Amino acid sequence: QVQLVESGGGLVQPGGSLRLSCAASGFTVSNTVLFWYRRVQGKERELVATLSSTGSSTNYKNSVKGRFTISRDNAKNTVYLQMDSLKPEDTAVYYCNRWPFASWGQGTQVTVSS
Repeated sequence: QVQLVESGGGLVQPGGSLRLSCAASGFTVSNTVLFWYRRVQGKERELVATLSSTGSSTNYKNSVKGRFTISRDNAKNTVYLQMDSLKPEDTAVYYCNRWPFASWGQGTQVTVSS
């Protein structure tokens, strides 16, 4: 059974950093397209970052380019999202997923506020 468990969120001041983790089970992250999404309360979930199945290519939402980095650890079967220079508008619940889509996990709350 495919399962995704996000962690690492929290409260951080503007300009700070967080690293989100997504522990995957039921499939191997090493040969899978992987995503990080986020949802602001009251809005649709939006795609933030994509990592290709080979790991050689990434894509980011324009507003996070140069600040966020998606990566994976094949040995730990875990996906990461390194978030630097955080802004209040990055406040959201963050979710990981794969292609083809699996059931969404519970997400992890990120709050950027002074």
